[in-house]
Amino acid sequence: MSDQEQFLDVIDRDEAELRFRSALNLRPLGVERILVRDSLGRVLSANILARMDVPAFDRSNFDGYAVKASDTFGASELTPKTLKLLLPTLDAGTAPTVEIQTGHAIAIATGGMLPRGSDAVLMVEHADEQVGRVFLRRALTPGFGISFAGTDIALGETVLRAGTILTSRETGVLAALGEEFVDVWCRPRVTIISTGNEIIAPGELMRPAAVYDSNSQVLADAVREQGGIPLCRGIIRDNADELRTGLQAALDDSDVVLLSGGTSKGKGDLCYRVLSEWTDPGIVVHGVALKPGKPICMAVTAGKPVVILPGFPTSAIFTFHEFVAPVIRLLAGRQPESHEWVSATMATRTNSEIGRTEYLLVGLIKSDSGLIAFPMGKGSGSVTTFSRADGFVTIPRYTEIVDAGEHVRVCLIGRGLELAELVVVGSHCVGLDYLLTQLQQRGIQSKLLTVGSSAGLMAAKRCECDVAGIHLLDPLTDVYNRPFLNDAITMIDGYGRSQGVVFRQDDQRFEGKTPSEIVSIAMSDSSIVMVNRNQGSGTRILIDRLLAGAKPSGYSVQPSNHSAVAAAILQHRADWGVTIEATARTSRLAFVPLRNEQYDFAIPKARLHRPAVQAFIALLADQEIRRELQSMGFK
Repeated sequence: MSDQEQFLDVIDRDEAELRFRSALNLRPLGVERILVRDSLGRVLSANILARMDVPAFDRSNFDGYAVKASDTFGASELTPKTLKLLLPTLDAGTAPTVEIQTGHAIAIATGGMLPRGSDAVLMVEHADEQVGRVFLRRALTPGFGISFAGTDIALGETVLRAGTILTSRETGVLAALGEEFVDVWCRPRVTIISTGNEIIAPGELMRPAAVYDSNSQVLADAVREQGGIPLCRGIIRDNADELRTGLQAALDDSDVVLLSGGTSKGKGDLCYRVLSEWTDPGIVVHGVALKPGKPICMAVTAGKPVVILPGFPTSAIFTFHEFVAPVIRLLAGRQPESHEWVSATMATRTNSEIGRTEYLLVGLIKSDSGLIAFPMGKGSGSVTTFSRADGFVTIPRYTEIVDAGEHVRVCLIGRGLELAELVVVGSHCVGLDYLLTQLQQRGIQSKLLTVGSSAGLMAAKRCECDVAGIHLLDPLTDVYNRPFLNDAITMIDGYGRSQGVVFRQDDQRFEGKTPSEIVSIAMSDSSIVMVNRNQGSGTRILIDRLLAGAKPSGYSVQPSNHSAVAAAILQHRADWGVTIEATARTSRLAFVPLRNEQYDFAIPKARLHRPAVQAFIALLADQEIRRELQSMGFK
């Protein structure tokens, strides 16, 4: 086969991609452990689970006085309440050694650890202190001025998921968890070589017929954007021996090799001729029915991708993003890059070459009737077209004319925010964490807002989310979730969980007792403190049913998640509470089953058609996924 015949073996874009990827191992290159302080921009290789609660204890939100809220009832500017002031002040970083009894208060600094017995913090400006006494000029509700343990990050919570690109927000979370090191995917090393006798480096004195090397710069930064490490090896002239030496050196110390120029059929185009000497399998594509980008050459040797991009800047960057960028992202452990599309109207009639899929760069102008797309027809040799375009229109291979006024779809270039594809609100559950992790591994980004079952169901009824995780018990029918639906909501069956009473394993007062007996013991001894749950949560409904109107000590303390309940008990600020079995296991608390409940998913019917919602439903029906949930303790 002659060189001319090889180049003219032009194939369809999708066939080219299939041939190229089929010859590659596209798994991430490997894992490395690095310091968190060096991890900005890196990609997590594994989920980050919280090894502690954040905050790790109930803490004061401001300088003031730790009190019992009941001691402040009735206090005002005109009728202040007086409490005995305990010493010393609870500074930040100091563990309290006192217990607040009725009629007592203790000064506490911002961030200070709340002592047992207190359930509110009065701001310092609402009190007056005199010798041994403090005068309170405002009434408080239980929980005021307190950040409860685990309300920010809960022990065992999936804080960051594998595949997450670390920004300053995520590195701050890692630091808050006390993590010094983090496991990330290795970054692929990408050698970049520009070729051609006409190419000179920026900074050199311009000479006749010369062209500054812009491709190395744009490709290097594009590699960085995709998560790779660019290795710029300069310019190689049109010399076969120099090309062979440069190519071999690139294969020796990098994971991907990019050359630009020398891929066409001209006499001086040597790159593809030299590359054809490499095998296993060697060149897999040379010529794709694209405009711009027809002469691209793709090969694989020693298991590494070697791509000769067209020399013209617009052709080079287009073909890079079309074929190379997805490969670099996969090797770097990143998800496929998403694109934003908008509808527009073509401003002018545009002719396209039959037989080649054309990517037409356009500029967008907003009019009263919508967006108007103006073709930016400077050709593939332009160095400014790509940087100035708002997006591009894909003209199919066998379309010759796109008329003025015709509606087109425009793929935006680097514009807009990357929004979550699936928004989930409602009650938190580690089973839901697992499901969303599985979706992310399938390329679907999600956002989870844990606002409780009742708030989640209301958000679904208002069509403000895609999915709401709920476990609401109807006291009249003793049925979970379904009695609360309306015609706008459909219910997808989730899984069963076990709720129960928890306490410290060394607490002999509750050992061998039933939930009802534990309540009786608590009601008979005011020194035994419970930790409640927030109103509107499914767990609170169970608690109120168990208590049957009783309000043991601690009833008014209402953190909003399971882990905060466990933390209060482990830290001896409370003695018992109600949470799910999975949290009890993680926290090593004794667990007395109260009842099994159903954790289901409410979905607005108006959002059922969305691909991410359908993917979530399919995931729930997957038998392997359900077996994994069962192994986690869900039924």
